Amino acid sequence: MTELQFADEILDQLQERNPRFHSRSYEFVLQALHSVIRALEEPRHISGRELAHGVRDLALGRYGPLARTVLEHWGIHETEDVGCVVFAMVEQGILVKEDEDEQQDFTDLFDFEKVFERDYPWSAGL
Repeated sequence: MTELQFADEILDQLQERNPRFHSRSYEFVLQALHSVIRALEEPRHISGRELAHGVRDLALGRYGPLARTVLEHWGIHETEDVGCVVFAMVEQGILVKEDEDEQQDFTDLFDFEKVFERDYPWSAGL
């Protein structure tokens, strides 16, 4: 089995166990995790808050004013959903959590409408 087949099989299993999330949601959260880790001076454990903000920043950077629409298309409507995606990957053995990590760490960290629409930095690219 190739790495790609293995990755596709794992994504299929994740989506089968959690059908409300598109397979792209898992890939995107992993990409956001890597983005946050790369920005650190030294590798360390990432908190739920840091990862949720990493998802926000990556979504804004990649999708601009469509960030909320894209995330919601994948099933991510609030920061709590980011936590659900993360803990699904923990259950699947893709990510590892520390004893103090809880899914509630992702609850109500920011409002999607506020960060992706009302406070969107329209002049950032000008």
